Amino acid sequence: MNEIRKFIENITPINDSDWQFFSSKLEQVELKKKSTLLNVGEVENHLYFISKGIVRLYVPRVESDLTFGFLFENEFVTGYDSFLTQIPSEYQIETLTAAILWKISHKDLLEVYERTVSGNIIGRKMAENMFLIKSKRELSLLSKTAEERYLDLFSERPRLIQQIPLKYISSYIGITPQALSRIRSRIT
Repeated sequence: MNEIRKFIENITPINDSDWQFFSSKLEQVELKKKSTLLNVGEVENHLYFISKGIVRLYVPRVESDLTFGFLFENEFVTGYDSFLTQIPSEYQIETLTAAILWKISHKDLLEVYERTVSGNIIGRKMAENMFLIKSKRELSLLSKTAEERYLDLFSERPRLIQQIPLKYISSYIGITPQALSRIRSRIT
């Protein structure tokens, strides 16, 4: 749980009483590889902090899933739109590896926002960060070639390339696995 406090302290200082209140609401969850955190049609009721493992966000399809996000250790994950609106999700979230997560419920997080000084600051900064990541991805899909998106991914998130199956990476950058193989052979 110390890694969560360190992560939060990088965003904004948190006093001991706020930390005690927030951490009292956290529950540790250990999951196996390919465990589902959120299914299509379910309402997201938790925010998770990844202590160990890799998580994927995707739209399930009959032929091949559409992957749109990966999250790693020391990052938060949730079906944020469903979490905020409390309406059913249109995508799924699953672990790609065995994972250890800390979760807080929607109700408890709202209570943290109401009763702590730093809760709202942290929530706002995390929402702003998620917006910037989403905006950057959308612009990349609209303005860059598949090869440029792959090279950006390779330079910005080298762990992703090393730890995630190529079929998910190709889906994430919006191409087929075969097209990704051609790009990889061309640039090596």
